[in-house]
Amino acid sequence: MTGQISLTSTASCTGLRAVAEHTGEAVGERELARRVGHLTVLIQAMAAHLVAAHWTSADLDLLASGKSLDGRALPSKGWMALRRLGWAAAAPDGVAVCDRLRRCAEEEAARTLRLALHRRRILAALVATWPEQPGKRSQVEWTALRAVLPDGVSPVEIRNRTRQIRAWAEAHGVALPGDLVEVEDPPQVAAQALLAAADRQLTTLERTGEQSAVLRVQLPLVAAPASRRDWAWHALPFTLPPIIAAEAVLCAPTLRSAAHRVRLDLPHRSPITHPSPAGHTTGLGLDWGVNTLLTGALARLTDTSAGPRVLSDGRRLRYDASAVSAKLHRLRQVREHVAARRDHYEALLAGLAAPQPLWAELQSKHAVLVTEHARICARLRQLNRALAWSAARWAVDQARALGASVIYLEDLATLEARGKRSGNARLAGQVRGLVAEAIAHLAAREGIAVVAVPARGTSKYCPRCGSGTQPLKHVAAPDRMRESGWKWAACTSCGLSCDRDHAAAERIAARGLLSQTRVRTDRHTGRRTVTIAVEGNVARARRRTPRPTPPRAVVGRPAVRADRAKTGPTPKRPAAASPGVSRRVPDRRAVPAPPSGGQCPAGQAPQNHPHPGARSGPAHGFPNPQHDRTGFHRVRASPVLALGDFGAGADRPRHARNVRFIQTHSGNQRR
Repeated sequence: MTGQISLTSTASCTGLRAVAEHTGEAVGERELARRVGHLTVLIQAMAAHLVAAHWTSADLDLLASGKSLDGRALPSKGWMALRRLGWAAAAPDGVAVCDRLRRCAEEEAARTLRLALHRRRILAALVATWPEQPGKRSQVEWTALRAVLPDGVSPVEIRNRTRQIRAWAEAHGVALPGDLVEVEDPPQVAAQALLAAADRQLTTLERTGEQSAVLRVQLPLVAAPASRRDWAWHALPFTLPPIIAAEAVLCAPTLRSAAHRVRLDLPHRSPITHPSPAGHTTGLGLDWGVNTLLTGALARLTDTSAGPRVLSDGRRLRYDASAVSAKLHRLRQVREHVAARRDHYEALLAGLAAPQPLWAELQSKHAVLVTEHARICARLRQLNRALAWSAARWAVDQARALGASVIYLEDLATLEARGKRSGNARLAGQVRGLVAEAIAHLAAREGIAVVAVPARGTSKYCPRCGSGTQPLKHVAAPDRMRESGWKWAACTSCGLSCDRDHAAAERIAARGLLSQTRVRTDRHTGRRTVTIAVEGNVARARRRTPRPTPPRAVVGRPAVRADRAKTGPTPKRPAAASPGVSRRVPDRRAVPAPPSGGQCPAGQAPQNHPHPGARSGPAHGFPNPQHDRTGFHRVRASPVLALGDFGAGADRPRHARNVRFIQTHSGNQRR
């Protein structure tokens, strides 16, 4: 059903100055960050103490039950739920805080504990269905695990929790843990102030213009305020990012201090059109890849006398992030190396005492490695986030330009690798879950539906024939059909020869368009998934060959004699053989073009080049930084071209060109 709903997003803003209302003092950037830091540290201390006090199996069971001790249901707001359970936050000794500040601490603790309940359900499901070989589950074991797991759990999270359980069991000599509190220590609490839990007694927010707003909040003047005189109201003006529309409704922000600056994570609600999961005739199918992060194909659903038919125009849309993936892979290798050295120094420090002469030197080196490891992890998170939002923006722009009303993605829950899992190990590092969330968020702004399609068999079967039963032959390249590979797909039945990811994208689009009546929508998350896949073939659309129109004869004017110069083919100079350009859309060769001549240039002997795979290099086929130049860290993406009649004289779709890898604005984050 299509209707108006409210989309909640979060934009990051910066507070550069403030005014203390009780004295009229202008507070600069550094002093404002210091006072906000005092506020967040107080809330962090109270929330951490509350989480540690209730990090027990009995308290987690009580919170998971959803009912208080008197049988009443717990409210959805975290601070209300904790107060109904009798879990109140206490201020440190000698520190004066208001009740609204304790609310913020209780809200932070409630969110932390509820996230722990999610990890607890995952751990309980893994322990209940523990396989004989945890590193390689069978299809029956995967089915049993999915039946007890919560919805939306990715294979990466399953793999990480499995490794966590195995490491704990090996360290303690016990078969399996009983609860999450045995495996994990009390989780850490972030230094932030969730002002959404407070009211006008602590903070107010007012919009003063289309791109400006003012936040009034009480801040402590000292680190440990002893009385109410150590608190003061501050007016903090800030600029709204362009992503926040003029009609958006602003909500209470989250305050935090980062790099001597005050950051405001500002939620805002915007009205959007809720797309329907069915009734679509044009869809964009996206396939996950290794080097090519996303490969897309456009498909149309038509009605014929024989039933529904899926047509594709043959265009291959790709978002190639090989250069950025190489940089991410290099940073992961550096991170693992630094982490190994850090752990080595930790083991050395565990066997030494402070009076020994080497202790101070090892402690200094260990501190340097800890800082370096944190910086590398922050850099990885930044690149992954930028790559995810850039790919999502490209996918939504392609769907909007091509007139697609729905985007079909492979279901991440069904993408668990089998066998060696070498390919999906690299895919897991590309934060596919973040890309899927970003696509869903940006598509909702444009009124485009996003549906997850089962990934089983999308790359295995031919999209042209067999209705999902004709297997494809995977080879290295179209001119090396006898050589095994994974990049190129060929069908021995219908003669299809195309990129493997392109064939999978067409299969995904066809599977989604034909399965519109079998889409299930999760009531809690709003995620849409195809429950039962309907298979069908994809027909390739053809374009009429343009023919030149003969000139009209004008009455009363003598006809102009055509030029008889011998510029065309003659018996001694016949026409060259046609290069075999396909009439299918678009106007490109279906396979790489053959060389212009069959002979080598004069004076040059043919050379036998070694196979590229024989050259030694880093793992997973990434370029070797000592021998290969990756150039600038940019992505290669298909340009966004709208559909049109590419007749005589019109511009044709061009090949993919280099585009800048732009780190997207943080306002695209989803709450």
